[in-house]
Amino acid sequence: MKRFKFSFHPRLVDALRDYDGSKFFQDLTAGLTVGIVALPLAMAFAIASGVKPEAGIFTAVIGGFLVSALGGSRVQIGGPAGAFIVIIYGIVEKYGVANLLIATVFAGMMLCAMGVFRLGSLIRYIPVPIVIGFTSGIAVLIALSQMKDFFGLHIEKMPGDFFAQIQTLAQNFASFNPTSIVIGVLSLALIFAWPLLLKPKTAELESPLNGRNHRMRRLLRALPGTIIVLVLATLAVSLFDLKVDTIGSKFGGIPQGVPDFQLPEFSWALVQHLFAPALTIALLGAIESLLCARVADNITGDRHDPNQELMAQGIANVVTPFFGGIPATGTIARTVTNIRAGAASPVSGILHALTLLVIVLVAAPLANSIPLAALAAILLYVAYNMGDWHEFARLRHFSMNYRILMLSTFFLTVIIDLTVAVQVGLVLACVFFIYRISSLTRIEQIPNEETSVELPPGVHAYSIFGSLFFGAVGKLEGLIEPKAMPEKALILELHQLINLDATGLDALETIRKSLQKHGSQLILCGLNRQPRDLMRRSGFLDRLGEENCLPNLQSAITVSAAINE
Repeated sequence: MKRFKFSFHPRLVDALRDYDGSKFFQDLTAGLTVGIVALPLAMAFAIASGVKPEAGIFTAVIGGFLVSALGGSRVQIGGPAGAFIVIIYGIVEKYGVANLLIATVFAGMMLCAMGVFRLGSLIRYIPVPIVIGFTSGIAVLIALSQMKDFFGLHIEKMPGDFFAQIQTLAQNFASFNPTSIVIGVLSLALIFAWPLLLKPKTAELESPLNGRNHRMRRLLRALPGTIIVLVLATLAVSLFDLKVDTIGSKFGGIPQGVPDFQLPEFSWALVQHLFAPALTIALLGAIESLLCARVADNITGDRHDPNQELMAQGIANVVTPFFGGIPATGTIARTVTNIRAGAASPVSGILHALTLLVIVLVAAPLANSIPLAALAAILLYVAYNMGDWHEFARLRHFSMNYRILMLSTFFLTVIIDLTVAVQVGLVLACVFFIYRISSLTRIEQIPNEETSVELPPGVHAYSIFGSLFFGAVGKLEGLIEPKAMPEKALILELHQLINLDATGLDALETIRKSLQKHGSQLILCGLNRQPRDLMRRSGFLDRLGEENCLPNLQSAITVSAAINE
């Protein structure tokens, strides 16, 4: 039995062993870049989740710091994520912000436990169509939740249910604000167009006279379109006194200072109801962070420690709620930005958190004029990038099982609930897997085209291929039908049986007893290690008799010929 061994080894420890000034400069550049990118996303995710914008910023600061300092990835950036928006909004609407914080702490404990007991690799077993289905479904819900601010609709509070949201938007669409629409459309257009506008032209690359323009484009290209939109939209609202909803008018601005430590209100009556939301946060956080780490590994050629990453995510989610934060996880967009900005170690993630903290301490009052329509445009861009829309166009190239898994998860996520969608998706995946494996299990009669052996009178023989488990035992039933019962012996040739479970063993025991009742004998030959070990531990071999468990088909035929002579 393998002995359990606890291991807590942050990647930062290894990175600091040969750390030098050049690596620090790389990390500083990357940290500043990611910090600027993270600012609008953190506020937008928090607002879309039904909490104040500072909750997102504090999560990015504290959670981002802890994930980088304690995590198992060299370049992963932690913070609030778009995937959590729908979950957080539903919890806030049903249980309130205080209970969201408690659920987040519970989720953090679950993540820590998953890392301690080394369950990180199990997250990879979730089928790809389920992941695509729920991430695309979440993207649709994020986009739908932003219609209110994008169009400037006069809606006090959006419901959490999909159809209720559609109905509320339709009923209140006449209250749209033209100014909000203009800001939203221009912001969205600029975000999409920004990389194209700054794409270097061939003439600029070839001509030394245009070198300055090329350098300027490269400098501007380092700035993300989301920041440009945030700055321009805020300036437009401030300079022209545009009548639109802003962070200041909606939330009273962002506090200029470090968040205070506070204990959320605890109610034992609600704890039992918070288990399911906490489990959802934990599972989604684990999936999102480890998927993000795998994406980072593919880009950098590095290899992360999934269990250390889960422990870091868990600690971050235990700590951040005590400072008013929301769930945190690994974030793909910011992690990829970190890599492309030249990050050399987890120090870049720590510097990204410190950059956000400095912005809050110095420039928090400037956030008052940020229009919600611009933040809605940023989230629409995030939703567009989150969904794997090209996979829907390619569905016709995949099997029916793949289509059912992906589409059922997608529609259940959008219409009902993410938890239900993942549960149903996993159940369907298991059912399809069982069906697939059982279809590979074959029972063929001997002699056949491949075997030219001769059997003694009253002896039947069959070869079993594949896995004899609970999903395939039905294929054995025809071997002991009264009309097919052999007079002397039934030989089962098992050298291509790769796996046997308890249900399959029980079916073999039933066959042995049925044959014994009719004065016949069960003979096995060619047993592999796993089936033999299970038969020996269960006592089946003792009941069968060692003389009836033979190494090959020819010896089994010889033994069967001697029966009743």
